[in-house]
Amino acid sequence: MRVLQVSAELFPLLKTGGLADVAGALPAALAAAGAEPRLLVPGFPAIHDALTQECAVAPVALPWSEGRAALLRGRLPGFEQLVYVLDAPGLFDRPGNPYADDGGVAYADNHRRFALLGLAAARLAEGLDASWRPDIVHAHDWHAGLACAHVAASRARRRSEAKAVFTVHNLAYQGLFPAGHFGELGLPASHYAMEGVEFYGQVSFMKAGLHFADAITTVSPTYAREIQTPEQGCGLDGLLRHRADALHGILNGVDYRVWSPVDDAAIAARYSADDASAKAACKTALQRECGLAVTPEAPLFGIVSRLTEQKGLPLVLEALDELLAGGGQLVVLGAGDARLEAEFAAAAARHPAQVARRVGMDEGLAHRILAGSDVVLVPSRFEPCGLTQLYGLSYGALPLVHRVGGLADTVVDTTLEDLAAGTATGFVFDAFTADACRRALRRAFALWRRPEDWARVREAAMRQRFGWDIAAARYVDLYGDLLYR
Repeated sequence: MRVLQVSAELFPLLKTGGLADVAGALPAALAAAGAEPRLLVPGFPAIHDALTQECAVAPVALPWSEGRAALLRGRLPGFEQLVYVLDAPGLFDRPGNPYADDGGVAYADNHRRFALLGLAAARLAEGLDASWRPDIVHAHDWHAGLACAHVAASRARRRSEAKAVFTVHNLAYQGLFPAGHFGELGLPASHYAMEGVEFYGQVSFMKAGLHFADAITTVSPTYAREIQTPEQGCGLDGLLRHRADALHGILNGVDYRVWSPVDDAAIAARYSADDASAKAACKTALQRECGLAVTPEAPLFGIVSRLTEQKGLPLVLEALDELLAGGGQLVVLGAGDARLEAEFAAAAARHPAQVARRVGMDEGLAHRILAGSDVVLVPSRFEPCGLTQLYGLSYGALPLVHRVGGLADTVVDTTLEDLAAGTATGFVFDAFTADACRRALRRAFALWRRPEDWARVREAAMRQRFGWDIAAARYVDLYGDLLYR
């Protein structure tokens, strides 16, 4: 079966979060599982500049008057699958990240930019490339949500028989735009309705995906249940309950070609579950790189994250005095909320030997933090899947997590029973409160004081496997159900 993966990001060329890691790893896993995948991505500079063996497929007509767009086909480094690049310089050839300028201000025409991405996906499903026509259009997150609406419109006009799958990576980011922009999206007028893209007087790209997709997936089983509740449904829980039969929780995977300490060129020394002794060298190197005191006996806690309230980082700040008083150290890598950035910067200034803070996203440093840390902190308020805790397991940085979403699906708490059974892999707290987070922190310190037990839990964590082969097999089964049921 031919599957078109549609994403706004693609690791290693363009990444703001876990979406890029998924888009970068899933195509190869789908190919190994028997599908024939290709990718469709916007022509952002990093992607356009990396494209080789480029050929023009066809122009893409714009739903508005000015500008031009065309579909290119070619190769990108690291991908065996052919890639389609939506070439529209007026929309995509800009500084900043895919969604905002260098100052963090969202581009005013994002509705046009990502509506065109969805429209291009539907045109491919209609046969725009005479040599390849997808059976399945798989759209990722709100940026690609309109692909599902356009594919449904194509089917209604008998221009395509393709089916659409929509994956929710984070329901909180919905792609909301004023209703006045609807006329620029290229959709039938009937699509602006409660049973369509309208959402409380606005246009919702996320709702477009949820309403028009033939199947909906989320990136963990627990998150699939949680988003059907008012607490985590972000106003869309009613629609998700209505579509529950089409909703599937498929846990994200890890690309162990990229995220494994066995052969990671970015870290100071390589190690494995069989022999993790070189992890100590990674810790020393990280302490030196970040200007921390080189003290092997201090448990080192790492954060690699967007600095947002959703990630539970206020809980870390509330527990920080206890972490430091216990002799711990903290390394923070990330950017985001100005208040959180300022508070972590202030903590680093007050405690330079124990707290280090690095701004932005540095892929190599992220690897070194996981390799050098003893614990990785992921205390999210909500977490669709979370990849950081999975990377932490691989590198033997025991995850300390809130029991929610994919964190609940992937980390086993250090209860007495699970310690005895050898299944414990981290530290899990239930209530989203500073007290609950502190108690988990105390359990981490208590285990740290028992080196043999710590080593056993670390080995169990490193032996966990969440490969993309499992997720890809489930996706292929889902595609087959849509095509052949």
